[in-house]
Amino acid sequence: MPKELQVIVANCLAHGRRRFVELADAFPQPCLHALEELKKVYEVDARARKQKLSPDERLRLHQTESKPVMDKLHEWLSNQIEDKHVEPNSSLGEVIGYMRNHWKKLTLFLREAGAPLDNNICERALKKSILHRKNSYFYRSQRGADVGDLFMSLIHTCELCGTDPFAYLTELQRHAEQATREPAAWMPWNYRARASPDDSG
Repeated sequence: MPKELQVIVANCLAHGRRRFVELADAFPQPCLHALEELKKVYEVDARARKQKLSPDERLRLHQTESKPVMDKLHEWLSNQIEDKHVEPNSSLGEVIGYMRNHWKKLTLFLREAGAPLDNNICERALKKSILHRKNSYFYRSQRGADVGDLFMSLIHTCELCGTDPFAYLTELQRHAEQATREPAAWMPWNYRARASPDDSG
């Protein structure tokens, strides 16, 4: 019996951060404070990636180093409204309200192993699709559009798994017969095992 899929909803911390960036000219002091605190959390996450920590190790690191930062930030956000430093209906008040109202989902990375800080990967993927859609206006046939879709998908998959798209597509051409017989062995993330060392670039 397959395990039932469990969906845990998280909010994008970068989205909340971006709102402070947009208001930095109008409210420099409070926005800079919030941005500096969030910067510390992103630095912890960058260190976890650099050290190639497992999801559980990354979670423990965030709980040790990021949680105190986020707890202080949450207290500061609350004080801005409750102590009447910021008008709740102002643009800054709305940003603070967004952060407070979505705090649990914004801080999922402090409770769930593997939970991301933001969904920037998805946003970048969507931007590629939007750019490809604009380029598709210039295809002269459905066949051309289908081929363009295929190459867009392959190139983006290569980028996501750290493979050079040009080297990969070159290897597919050099080993077309093998790739046709064993397509799974020639996916962007494992084709190097089949390509000869001299050919893989």
